[in-house]
Amino acid sequence: MEICLRQLALNHLALSSPAEKIGAVFQLFDDFRIHPFLNTNQVYDASHLTVPGKPEKPDLVPPLAVKRRAMHTVEGRAIAIHALAHIEFNAINLALDAIWRFPDMPDLYYQDWLMVAKEESFHFSLLNNHLHSLGYQYGDFPAHNSLWEMVEKTKDDVLARMALVPRTMEARGLDAVPIVKDRFIQVKDVEMVKILEIILTDEIGHVEIGNRWFNYLCAERKLDPIDVFKELCLQYKAPTLKGPFNLPARLLAGFTENELEVLQNQAIT
Repeated sequence: MEICLRQLALNHLALSSPAEKIGAVFQLFDDFRIHPFLNTNQVYDASHLTVPGKPEKPDLVPPLAVKRRAMHTVEGRAIAIHALAHIEFNAINLALDAIWRFPDMPDLYYQDWLMVAKEESFHFSLLNNHLHSLGYQYGDFPAHNSLWEMVEKTKDDVLARMALVPRTMEARGLDAVPIVKDRFIQVKDVEMVKILEIILTDEIGHVEIGNRWFNYLCAERKLDPIDVFKELCLQYKAPTLKGPFNLPARLLAGFTENELEVLQNQAIT
């Protein structure tokens, strides 16, 4: 019997080597385009696997313990790039997790998240290559695990996952990337500015995918998107976001004017 996309996504999620994981995701994306092998109903047991697979480095520490240095130093720029690379590595894992964990979604859902996994792998490769150009590599600095912690919290409900990972945790990147980009413009790191422009464009699409499937599930369960989102934020103790918000990017990513108004009213000032 043919192994389906969802089984392979689980297998690749368990890989601990970043290079092996990225190579496997690129291959899976290419193979699936040629021969779309997909079983949407199967429920998989991951108890025999370490999910997600983690490299020995970086050391994972609380967010406030993550190093910060002045951007005018090479180490300072490397630390900033390393933090972004870690986010992208976690984003590969969350896309793979979204594929294997949740059965009975439409075929397009799994195709969407496979594309996200491929694009996040590309982002990680760009950042890690640039890190190498500065004399560093992924794992050289500590990192925090906040994004994956929310993935763990929402493992039992695809609606909660769509609400609180792509359209909450990942959407924060839409707000942060322009600020980070300005810092690299100031230190004249042209290559990093180009990478951040690619990331922002792609991340708008990733958040839009999260928004689209969140709204699909709300419609299927006859729930009001704004009301249920508030309830899920409370239930799962999602962080209250702090402005400023990149409103044009969030609109492109599928947030409504009403949702953005609620977000701004609830934000930490």
